[in-house]
Amino acid sequence: MEPSCDHTSVIGRAARMLSRPAAWQIAPQRIYPSSRPNEASHLVRKPVLILLLLLIAPIIVSAGKYWLGDRTVDWQTADRSSAGLLPAAADHPEALVRVFAARTVRWRGIFAVHSWIVTKEANARKYTRYDYTAWGDPIWVNGFAADGRWFGDMPQVIAAADGDEAAMMIPKIHAAIQGYKLRSYGDYRAWPGPNSNTFVAAALAAVPELKTTLPPTAIGKDYPYDGGWIGLTPSGTGIRATLGGYLGLTFGWVEGVELNVLGAVLGFDLRRPAIKLPGLGRIGVAVA
Repeated sequence: MEPSCDHTSVIGRAARMLSRPAAWQIAPQRIYPSSRPNEASHLVRKPVLILLLLLIAPIIVSAGKYWLGDRTVDWQTADRSSAGLLPAAADHPEALVRVFAARTVRWRGIFAVHSWIVTKEANARKYTRYDYTAWGDPIWVNGFAADGRWFGDMPQVIAAADGDEAAMMIPKIHAAIQGYKLRSYGDYRAWPGPNSNTFVAAALAAVPELKTTLPPTAIGKDYPYDGGWIGLTPSGTGIRATLGGYLGLTFGWVEGVELNVLGAVLGFDLRRPAIKLPGLGRIGVAVA
């Protein structure tokens, strides 16, 4: 006898099979990208924005101070007389070393200072001032008053030594100046160097016992005057790496921690707590 067949169940199974989509009819599933790359880019973007803010905002403030100040004075007739920061040489028999810095001329003062060195040997009747400028042969000797205002701007004392300590430093400073290679006409470059601050930094490297560093606004101090891209800091208390003065990093007990980006220096002082900002300079515990 033939087995019985349930036509209803057969038809139902066939209908279900026909209702299933073929392999080529299956809709592709949407694959959502992982959020991790976005999170990573966000983690990188935020510190970069903070760094740019710290580099640019102080310069904007410095520019505001410049534009709100007295800009009516012609730099060619600006005051370059003594600021009264040094005693009369004849009244000071001891040897003396001073490093000064003052804001540069006109709008450049928004960003940078000009620095120079003054020496006086024991019992000498006059001071000797050394500058490095863009005018003619770059090394100038006694071209200006030893503690003169720099085209109207009051100088600040960056470092000082007197007596026997200064007497031991002076021959080293003079030797460094005599041996400075970037001394020919046309060697001077305002940015990134070699400029006045490069010259003074080279002289300071000869006397690490002075235990000083130029301010963060001394653009050009990180220019590799000796041709090297890495080496000791001028104070001999740390290490500095620089890419032609355009980019650099400094770690030192005297110099502190400094990041140089296109000449703008951002950092902090370890020895005498302070922050270092582009355009504004050092803000914190007094140097002297």
